[in-house]
Amino acid sequence: MLGHTISIQGVEVPRFLYGTAWKEGETQRLTELALQQGFRGIDTANQRRHYHEAAVGRAIAASIASGLVVREDLFLQTKFTFRRGQDHRLPYDPKAPVPIQVEQSFDSSLKHLKAESIDSYLLHGPTSSVGLTPDDRAAWRAMEAIHDSGRARMIGVSNVTLEQLQCLWQEARIRPSFVQNRCYAVAGWDRQVREFCAGNGLVYQGFSLLTANRKSLASSELAQIAARHGRTVPQIVFRFALEVGMIPLTGTTNADHMQADLDVFEFRLEPEEVERIEGWPRRFRRSARRLPSGVPNSVDS
Repeated sequence: MLGHTISIQGVEVPRFLYGTAWKEGETQRLTELALQQGFRGIDTANQRRHYHEAAVGRAIAASIASGLVVREDLFLQTKFTFRRGQDHRLPYDPKAPVPIQVEQSFDSSLKHLKAESIDSYLLHGPTSSVGLTPDDRAAWRAMEAIHDSGRARMIGVSNVTLEQLQCLWQEARIRPSFVQNRCYAVAGWDRQVREFCAGNGLVYQGFSLLTANRKSLASSELAQIAARHGRTVPQIVFRFALEVGMIPLTGTTNADHMQADLDVFEFRLEPEEVERIEGWPRRFRRSARRLPSGVPNSVDS
């Protein structure tokens, strides 16, 4: 049975993360609730358009003050988001050079999260859907410098294509530890990127496993697998993610669902069940007209 954490570069990383996007005024309450239910990995971003990073920080501070957790128990991950993914509430001077923007955003994140360091700092998507631009490279070099300073223990990238990831891997002085992508069943659960990660020692994080796959989750075959295990369909999907080496994210706002999500460590799928779920894309491809817009280069995670 899989453990609840995986050791990466000496850091104990939870195998299941709680995502804090799109929670607005409920962010602090829901982040505290997730910690109370047992989550110890928190994903956020300094992107006020979709996240409330400061409220995440207040939730963490309150949980530490109450004695529920200590900072050393937590895995904190946040992101730098380019101007195109932001609204008017910017965490940096948009006229500043990109490396200064990264530094300003990171310093703001430390203040928001009331932390001296971040466990994982992600580039929240390249500036273009194809290739890497000079701004992407400048941002990554700035993130490497932050890592060098000890303020970010690991760095990674989100919303990236295989070609972009390969390019970054070849060029980077400090290679990414994590890739975080939206994960579509009809696109092979991002199989090509996952395979690159597995072959090169990166850890893949999958988000929108439920919301991006509503049609797939309605499959009678998946319902049958769930019934055999006495579990829910979302639990089967999250367990599948663990079985194939992903770190899944959940953004549920329901305490019972939070607990059910963490209960996926209490059972396992049969190899043939994992294989059948992996094989869904071949069966769904004929009925899938096209992927939703913004695949995979979206900064709405």
